[in-house]
Amino acid sequence: MTTARLVMTAAMVAMVAGSASGCSSGGEATASCAGVVRYENRDYLPAQDKDFTVGERLGTARIPECDDTPDDPEVAIPEGTTDAYAVAGRDPAEAIAVGDSPAGARLMEIG
Repeated sequence: MTTARLVMTAAMVAMVAGSASGCSSGGEATASCAGVVRYENRDYLPAQDKDFTVGERLGTARIPECDDTPDDPEVAIPEGTTDAYAVAGRDPAEAIAVGDSPAGARLMEIG
């Protein structure tokens, strides 16, 4: 599986888990690790913004292993890596873009 597909799969699982996640008895939604990308000890989540400019390559981001659905091993996300890029006008401490290339990069923001 390519890094871009891995990131997109993680993002889709995160969206599905976010909309269909179970609630605790107190009514609070459960947290999901799907879609998380880690860069310089910070966790980023997929952003909805499609209007951004990818800058220079910063380094390598890590996609942590995630199994939010232990009863369904088909949706487990294996650990992986992807390229991390700066986002024009944004501090990398708040947003980066990730993907196999600048053209295919997706915006990620601190969660």
